[in-house]
Amino acid sequence: MKKSEFKKIIKPIVAECIKESLLEGGIISGIIAEVVKGIATSPATTITEERKPADPAIERMKRNTFTQQQSTKIQEHRKKLMSAIGKTAYNGVDLFEGTTPAPAQGSVGQQASSMANQSPQDPGVDISNLFGSVGKNWNAHMTNVKEGK
Repeated sequence: MKKSEFKKIIKPIVAECIKESLLEGGIISGIIAEVVKGIATSPATTITEERKPADPAIERMKRNTFTQQQSTKIQEHRKKLMSAIGKTAYNGVDLFEGTTPAPAQGSVGQQASSMANQSPQDPGVDISNLFGSVGKNWNAHMTNVKEGK
């Protein structure tokens, strides 16, 4: 008998015997119990990384903001320039007298509003005399338009 023929005959018999001994003898359940016990007693070594999706606008703002050191340098440079100009520049007139600083910019996610950057103290534009003398007789002008005159 050739070796290959012997393998064909004996291999299924050996595989069946091993399966029976593992299942009926309880060896498989013991192995599973040991593995579960080992997993339960070992500390969890999983590492999770939380990444929030980066908002490109916020990232750009972070890149463009000045550090504390840069802000200090800018302020010093500004003071040097102002002292170089001196008080005699502009004939002693303070160009920014009576002005208020611009309002701070809103956050990136904030919804835009037409009045967002307006001061509450700003009276706006007086439109009471917008149409001049025509404004008093506005209804009369509108009826002419409706009639097609």
